[in-house]
Amino acid sequence: MKQIFINLPVENVEKSMDFYTQLGFSNKTLFSDEHQKCMVWSEQIYVMLIAQEKFKTYSRKPILGKKNKIDAYFTLPVESLDVVNEIVDNGLKAGGTEPIPMIDEGFMQIRKIEDFDGHTWDIIYMDLSKFRQE
Repeated sequence: MKQIFINLPVENVEKSMDFYTQLGFSNKTLFSDEHQKCMVWSEQIYVMLIAQEKFKTYSRKPILGKKNKIDAYFTLPVESLDVVNEIVDNGLKAGGTEPIPMIDEGFMQIRKIEDFDGHTWDIIYMDLSKFRQE
């Protein structure tokens, strides 16, 4: 089975784990300890929340301060606009921020949520029956 592990440096592992739990992720304790938490979105998608000091041991490059800059964002498709709204609203209640209003492309609605460290997630719903084929 093909899987992806997205590794994110975070300032506070426990606080970040609580935030991602509110978004709908679950913790996989097998890959978690006091320095990192493995958060599962699906059987294929895992997010490793890694304390910055531990993260630095895996790379020789400095960690960018992501709170005011962005170099990547991640997209999680869901089954309805109601689920988009539920996930982002839960993230806002957990202390996240929504940097821009919802984007509505007709066939696709996108809401962005940022965690405490500035990592950005697009939560999207796509109704492919409304997508115009060109």
